[in-house]
Amino acid sequence: MSSLLTNNSAMTALASLTQTQANLSKTQNEVATGLRIGSAADNAAYWSIATKMKSNVGALGAVNDALSTSKSMVDTMSSAMKSAIDVVNVIKNDLVTASNPGADLAKIQTDIAAQQSLLVSIGSSAVFNGQNYLQTTGGTVNLVTSYDSTNGVSFLSLDTANTALFDATTGATSGILGANGAAFNTASILTLDISAATAGDIANMLTDVETAISSLTTAASELGATSTNLSTQQTFISNLSDSLTTGVGALVDADMNEAATKLAALQVQQQLGVQALSISNANAQLILQLFR
Repeated sequence: MSSLLTNNSAMTALASLTQTQANLSKTQNEVATGLRIGSAADNAAYWSIATKMKSNVGALGAVNDALSTSKSMVDTMSSAMKSAIDVVNVIKNDLVTASNPGADLAKIQTDIAAQQSLLVSIGSSAVFNGQNYLQTTGGTVNLVTSYDSTNGVSFLSLDTANTALFDATTGATSGILGANGAAFNTASILTLDISAATAGDIANMLTDVETAISSLTTAASELGATSTNLSTQQTFISNLSDSLTTGVGALVDADMNEAATKLAALQVQQQLGVQALSISNANAQLILQLFR
């Protein structure tokens, strides 16, 4: 039955065209943004998971920056520590020379004093980002190494009491080089003076220098191990961040090949829908012909 008031075929064609245009709009948005799920309206569950994962990726980026800073900082201290070992070895050689009968103690002391000044310079200048683990009174430093939403921030601890060459106070009375020796207990590595020393004094000084070299070597090993751990953690965080980013992409990214093919098909459907609607609306014109 044909009716002037109700055009069922036109309503069907219009509904089909409306649905096609909605699908076309969604597909065009996917092509434009590259996202299959761009908001919670598209898929609330996947959008929520992807949003949390993106947040964690951002936090891991901050962790990676912190690891880079910490590694540079520790490497600075490690380099200074190696230099300090070299200088203390020079002092050790001077003491061995001073042990020889007839040695010019005054001249040897001049060189020792120069090395002591160099040690103070090395320790006080080993500063990175306002931190100095060589000129310090000690204390534990917590270096950021990771983050997860359940446990929060994770740290790698470094006890600077083990790396302290001397403290920041005038006189430097603590640390590997600042504290008085166990054998020659009236002076530290930084204050020993052989100008009027006896053979026994020099022997005790050598004992304390050997102890200091052993402690410096241990401290350098700890700094080196810390640097290695930071590098390992940095690699892990980078890989973890990449994995999370890939996971986010799998959840929300659009398949551009599929989207492009679908877009072309929907454009054809839209054209056909417009033609179908036009044909349906033309039926009323055919009825008009019957009254002529």
